[in-house]
Amino acid sequence: MRWVSLAFLTSASLALPGPSRAADPQPYDVTLNPTGDAALDAALQGSSTLISLQKSAPVAGFALTERARQDAARFETALRSFGYYKASVSTTIGGHPLDDPDLTAIIDEAPSDPPLPVAVSFDLGPRFTLGTVVISTPVPTDIRARLDLEPGQPAMSAQILAAQSQLLGALRSDGYPLAKVPVPAAVLHPDQNQLDVEFRPDTGPRADLGPISFSGLKDMNEAFIRRRLLIHQGEPFNPATIEKARQDLSSIGVFSVVRAEPASALDANGQLPVDFDLTERPLHAVDVTAAYSTDLGVNFSTTWHDRNLFGNAEQLNLAASALLGGDAVTKPGYSVGGQFVKPDFLARDQSLEIDLNAVKQSLQAYDQTALLEKIALNRKLTPHWTASVGLSGEQESIIQEGETRHYNLVGVPASLKYDSTTSLLDPTDGVRAMLLVTPTESLGQPGATFVIGQLSGSTYLDILNDGRSVVALRGLVGQASGVGVFGLPPDQRFYAGGSATVRGYRYQTLGPQFADQKPTGGTAISTGSIEVRQRILSTYGIVGFVDVGQVSSNGAPFTSNWHAGAGVGARYYTPIGPIRLDVAVPLEKLPGGDKFELYIGIGQAF
Repeated sequence: MRWVSLAFLTSASLALPGPSRAADPQPYDVTLNPTGDAALDAALQGSSTLISLQKSAPVAGFALTERARQDAARFETALRSFGYYKASVSTTIGGHPLDDPDLTAIIDEAPSDPPLPVAVSFDLGPRFTLGTVVISTPVPTDIRARLDLEPGQPAMSAQILAAQSQLLGALRSDGYPLAKVPVPAAVLHPDQNQLDVEFRPDTGPRADLGPISFSGLKDMNEAFIRRRLLIHQGEPFNPATIEKARQDLSSIGVFSVVRAEPASALDANGQLPVDFDLTERPLHAVDVTAAYSTDLGVNFSTTWHDRNLFGNAEQLNLAASALLGGDAVTKPGYSVGGQFVKPDFLARDQSLEIDLNAVKQSLQAYDQTALLEKIALNRKLTPHWTASVGLSGEQESIIQEGETRHYNLVGVPASLKYDSTTSLLDPTDGVRAMLLVTPTESLGQPGATFVIGQLSGSTYLDILNDGRSVVALRGLVGQASGVGVFGLPPDQRFYAGGSATVRGYRYQTLGPQFADQKPTGGTAISTGSIEVRQRILSTYGIVGFVDVGQVSSNGAPFTSNWHAGAGVGARYYTPIGPIRLDVAVPLEKLPGGDKFELYIGIGQAF
């Protein structure tokens, strides 16, 4: 029996020395014979200076021999870290072992072509297993069961160090903030091919959270932060709850950096103070975006943001956009508006949203001039679920088929959303779904009462679990109940065609039409898409897609004729999101329709 140090378990033991150089470097090729364990082979290759310095610091003669000898020691360290304590390493240069007294001269006299072969082979020997695993100092009774290390396991350094971290985390989550767990002691039994491990943690005192302070606040009101904070003085110390509180503060959109820093010692009351170091984002920001499609032309928009209007994370967003050109647009249009959002309104995770927008657009289907208002309560139910209910108003003038009508609409929009994706512009996995139901009353002449319901969703399948090969699916089903198609205001009807539904068909043109081939709109819609996305190299990608859809004039979803469009696209990936270029063709050309449609924008199509 002999004691061994576990210092070799750390990555520092594999640190690379500074390169040595010779006046006449000798090219060489390195071959590491496989061990049969892919992880071990990777560790051996990663620890080799023969490989890492082969091109950046070529050497010859004595220096190359020394590099090989130093590598042999590194290989032995890597082998021990995988439990092979009796392993041996054999290295040859040009077919000569390292202890050949003439090796330096042989290297110096070797021609530069071909490069000298450096071959390394490994005799692994038996793999050691864990013998006894003990915690020799007093700890709470539940701690031992949380140590993921058992006798009989391979004696691998990564698992032993992971157990050390698990033990420290378990003690801190049990309320011991000053706990320490040194590198465990180990006893090697070569005759039994076993390694005994002994942990000697120092739990320190158990403590509750002490005073909670905030540093770095400028425009943000501390009272709002304290009301929102998920932890409070006097609660048991737990790193997980502190981290959850830190992430929650990060989510409100005001801070660029949030650090939770527990004190290094208890205060006079035996509690542990915690300080949140906060860095506020710039108070104002401006977004500018542009998109182009052959049907809608150029869509240029800009938005000005105030992230903290009154010091309680209130948002004020002022936006303006212009729609220019496009064969589905008869005249330039615009949209201007503002949005105010007050977080934690009346309850935590509940926000008040107020929207006001003015819209003027001239489309093939209709010309519209409208003022839209909305007030809503949005509530976050879980990390993935959000519900909303509100009151909307719309005063508009619409010209369709030469006839002008004026509408005054009052609606009660209610929605339920689910989103488990992690990226807004480039999702690679997860699901998005939304159910939207809006009972609406059309006041004045003509008057009507109707309900519009929509169910939409998309899902993303990461085929190789690397974010590079993704199959994306989306679908939409909607229906308006209570009136026929001409009892609905034209902007409340369903239309298909365009980038949001069926690509390849001009915006709003897929579905019922008037005699002059202008869109009528319908009372129901059904659409679906499948898109295959493949990333190429680091910044490029290609896609292929098929979209299908139908609009029913006065029926239910799935009751009208289906139309399909297909296309291909290219992606250029940027830190903001992918730049998208798609070309789509209709698989059944409509009278007066286009042969293809082109779409350019930022972010994936859905």
